[in-house]
Amino acid sequence: VQLQASGGGMVQAGGSLRLSCAASGDTFSHAIMAWFRQAPGEERKFVAAVDRSMNRIHYAESVKGRFTISSANAKNAAFLQMNRLKPEDTAVYYCAAHPRRIVLSAISNSGVYAYWGQGTEVTVSS
Repeated sequence: VQLQASGGGMVQAGGSLRLSCAASGDTFSHAIMAWFRQAPGEERKFVAAVDRSMNRIHYAESVKGRFTISSANAKNAAFLQMNRLKPEDTAVYYCAAHPRRIVLSAISNSGVYAYWGQGTEVTVSS
């Protein structure tokens, strides 16, 4: 299974970007698709996840109301619409996927995800 993330770039504060994550290499639909981000010198942090088996969405508090995660089941893809971007959103964004359900308490734990994309860089200037 391979995940390909794209859509990163440079934007001014208040702007928007849309990240895409396409999965290939297997025929099953990933139950969970998620986005994490890692700023320089920091640990990788949870951003958002879509539980397609339960039709539920989860967000980190820092992005609620500004970011929207969605998925396209037929294409085994996920998207992250990022609005009202802030300089503190600057990071490398990684998409992740897991073929089975993850308990709610672990959905923000990067260690439980089986597959990862290569990351796409987002830079927000003030």
